[in-house]
Amino acid sequence: MTRSPIFVAIDTTDLARAKELATRVHHHVGGIKLGLEFFSAHGQHGVREMAALGLPIFLDLKLHDIPNTVAKAIQALNGLKPAILTVHAAGGLAMMEDAKASAPVGTKVVAVTVLTSLDGDDLQSIGVASDAHGQVERLTLLAKQAGLDGVVCSGNEVKAVKKLWPHGFFVVPGIRPATGSSHGDQKRVMTPRQALDQGASILVIGRPITAAEDPDVAARAIEATL
Repeated sequence: MTRSPIFVAIDTTDLARAKELATRVHHHVGGIKLGLEFFSAHGQHGVREMAALGLPIFLDLKLHDIPNTVAKAIQALNGLKPAILTVHAAGGLAMMEDAKASAPVGTKVVAVTVLTSLDGDDLQSIGVASDAHGQVERLTLLAKQAGLDGVVCSGNEVKAVKKLWPHGFFVVPGIRPATGSSHGDQKRVMTPRQALDQGASILVIGRPITAAEDPDVAARAIEATL
């Protein structure tokens, strides 16, 4: 059976709640995304406990530092063998090269291009002259040059980056069902079906599933649209 492209974002500091959510949606998602909030609370021990539930782990730490520091941090994580690990493309070519070289075999290292909470005005405020689309394309080419596996981008850019990198691995967050779901702090969003049609490899979906009255039903309903 083909595994679902949905990775559920479990952003909580409550380990029992995280396990409950993962267990409830187990049959309708392809993996679990654990980010800074969870990792800051539970560290490697918490990741191992979640991995024991039997779903692939996407460790979304968005590492961004000098190349040596990022390389050492990834080496320290190697025992976890995450399916996917993120770094920030803005860290530069050398940092991304060292990140990939330090990752365990089988772990996809993907670069975050432009956060889905940012739009053109936000980028201008931090000195980025181009719009989000142009910046995503520029950083995608840099990640490809660095030998990474793919990038994280919004659904609005995934068609363009797939054209630049036909065999890349594309992680698309900011996914919201067509009806009944708030955008929250996401500014560049897309429906699950649209994102897959545009070229997404996996879809990261959080609150539409985890904040639902019945997460299992919500995951099943989203999966049905795919």
